[in-house]
Formats: sequence, C-alpha cells, structure tokens
Amino acid sequence: MANCQPCRRVEQKRECSIFVLMFTPTPHPDAWPRPPAALQHARLDEPPNGARLVVAGLVLVRQRPGTANGVIFITLEDETGVANIIVWRKMYEKYRRAVIAGRLLRVTGTLQRENGVAHIIADKIEDMSSLLDELLLPQNLPTD
Repeated sequence: MANCQPCRRVEQKRECSIFVLMFTPTPHPDAWPRPPAALQHARLDEPPNGARLVVAGLVLVRQRPGTANGVIFITLEDETGVANIIVWRKMYEKYRRAVIAGRLLRVTGTLQRENGVAHIIADKIEDMSSLLDELLLPQNLPTD
C-alpha cells in the first residue's frame, strides 16, 4: 500500500476501509486477553435482578450527560456483546483514573434489570488495560 493515494470518493473510502480490515494482521481470537472471573455479556440475562456480578470489556462509550447529576454511563464490549455500566458520582470519585483512562475495564456491581435492559451499578472498577499490551507480544502476533 506504499502507492496508496488518498481516497477521494465515498466508494474509494469504503474500499480502502474494507482492505484495511481484511488485511491488517490481528491476533488469533484465543490470544485475546480474558480478564479473570468475568461473566460474558451474552449471559447477563441469566443472573437474577439484584445479583452481584463481575463483567469486563473494552470501553466503547463513556457518557456524562449534563442532566444526569454526575452519573456516568459506560458501555463495555466483550466477544459476546455489550454491557451497560452505571457509575454514580461517589464511585466515579473513587475510581476516577480507571473511568477516564481505562481501555479495558473489569467492573464489579449489582445487576439491575428494567424493561428487558440490563445495567450493572458499579461498586468497583478496575483498569485492566495492561492486558491489552499482551497482544503485542511476539507469540501472539500472526505469522505469515
């Protein structure tokens, strides 16, 4: 791709994006780090409402709406789906660094299910981003 010119049309941008997705080396799925003792997001419908549980995933979205009185909403993604995390102001103050800078979080909290939507009310937030660095280790890189 040394001769790749900037994409000028929407079609070219889409084709470039597809090329990058198809040919960018990625680690084998088994090489992805798995935080210990975390429930997969696809299984959030199994525990009863009010259960205490642990989830982990990559941070997709952090939201702090002005109308939410200091509440932060985080969306985490693992290999099976997404989890919605609610961080009350007191927990934010306690785990501020992880909430702001974490790329991979493990959250312990209470399951709240309402109208078919599951949320985890965070009690403890751990930054597990250092596990992502393992993806760059030579044994985890794909071979040709």
